[in-house]
Amino acid sequence: MKHYEVEILDAKTREKLCFLDKVEPQATIAEIKNLFTKSHPQWYPARQSLRLDPKGKSLKDEDVLQKLPVGTTATLYFRDLGAQISWVTVFLTEYAGPLFIYLLFYFRVPFIYGHKYDFTSSRHTVVHLACICHSFHYIKRLLETLFVHRFSHGTMPLRNIFKNCTYYWGFAAWMAYYINHPLYTPPTYGAQQVKLALAIFVICQLGNFSIHMALRDLRPAGSKTRKIPYPTKNPFTWLFLLVSCPNYTYEVGSWIGFAIMTQCLPGEPAAPSPGGACLPWLCAALPDSTALPYSGPLLPGGLHPDDHLGQGQAPQLPEGVP
Repeated sequence: MKHYEVEILDAKTREKLCFLDKVEPQATIAEIKNLFTKSHPQWYPARQSLRLDPKGKSLKDEDVLQKLPVGTTATLYFRDLGAQISWVTVFLTEYAGPLFIYLLFYFRVPFIYGHKYDFTSSRHTVVHLACICHSFHYIKRLLETLFVHRFSHGTMPLRNIFKNCTYYWGFAAWMAYYINHPLYTPPTYGAQQVKLALAIFVICQLGNFSIHMALRDLRPAGSKTRKIPYPTKNPFTWLFLLVSCPNYTYEVGSWIGFAIMTQCLPGEPAAPSPGGACLPWLCAALPDSTALPYSGPLLPGGLHPDDHLGQGQAPQLPEGVP
């Protein structure tokens, strides 16, 4: 059996970092990363990006050496992805923060609204209802992270957790401050407005959960397989006929309902923010599409600035997205 020689160079400086001799032809990129780690322990596999060209795409862990367009002496280029953190840890941190922060304002702990309001309770029913909805939303997210989501990538850059937490925690504090404020004014149209908005919130939460379950069923446990989702008998999944990522459509709908229910200005920019926050990396995946009767990622007609998708096209699910 003919063995391979693998030379690993720094993608920026072209400095030789490692030379692997007698590598099996059937060796995967994941196995090569493990061999590389033995000589450079500071670069554990999760923070390694190996590619055939210094500016090319990263090779997948499951790629087999002999199937790559290389000779028996292969040259791979290494880039350090930086410190990594697991997706589960990221999501748990992102979602636990808003849950805890909102409750601090709801219970009016000292040093927020003044001493005379410490641990007092609002007289408006909608304030208590908003707390229930907000808490339910993030408890649902925490449970989905633990028991529903399956990730194609195990880690993400550590630096991203600070950006993500700033977004989630910041909006939670902003909304909670005004909704639980002692001078909070209830919705203009009273109970009718609250009931209608609550119905929107609940329906969208059910829709979001239904889509997450549908996406979960597309990826077997322990697999990185990504399949194109189709509508099922569950009517909440029929939105797949119109958009490619309806879980985010339902997410935006939930926050619109929450903003209408509380009639709180900070809730209004928070409503489109989940879609806006995820849109850049959703759009980055759009050119890699498959012919299907779907439209844009979040709304019918698409939101992609370059119009990569037209009628009858849909993106594959981005890496790392449950």
